[in-house]
Amino acid sequence: MAEQIQQLGLIAYQSAHALQMELLRRWKNKTGQDVFLILQHTPVLTLGRHANAGNIMVSRGFLERHGVELVKNERGGEVTYHGPGQIICYPVINLRERRLSVGEYVSRLEQVMMDVVADFGICSSRNSKNHGIWLGKQKLGSVGIAVRHGISYHGLALNVDPDLEPFSWINPCGMSDVTMTSMEEITRERIQVEDVESSMIHHINRVFS
Repeated sequence: MAEQIQQLGLIAYQSAHALQMELLRRWKNKTGQDVFLILQHTPVLTLGRHANAGNIMVSRGFLERHGVELVKNERGGEVTYHGPGQIICYPVINLRERRLSVGEYVSRLEQVMMDVVADFGICSSRNSKNHGIWLGKQKLGSVGIAVRHGISYHGLALNVDPDLEPFSWINPCGMSDVTMTSMEEITRERIQVEDVESSMIHHINRVFS
């Protein structure tokens, strides 16, 4: 059976977070079902639960002038940027019912991204020191999750054609020697976000079914 996938378009970070909390509440009330939310965010920096604010290299005033929110959340990992042109997938799924360990689940999220970019001629790899997908020292896609009572939320972010400048305002994932890249920067070709979303839906169904 195909996974339940909701495509939400471009929405604010807090709106997507509230939806994830509602889906978690349904699982707690035993009325939940696995849902994959696919969307893009308006510009935002998010700090994971153990993030070091010192990895943000600019002031709050600078972020406000550039229309970038700053939000703390429950996911693992450090600081990252989300914005238009970056596809987000938030699976809110029951890992216990699927008999998936956290490690296996993260590996599947990485596999989805690797398969998606391969559809566009990009050969990416994993990095044992930092989850996500990579081309050498350049990071193309990130993974940051949280798990509550066996239910996962948060998820992955894949750079299709976002503005990469905001990544220079932070140490992405808390690492000063990391630079971020995008599918368009790698291929030097115009890539439609809608086409990448279609590819992602296909690979979610294949990897998680």
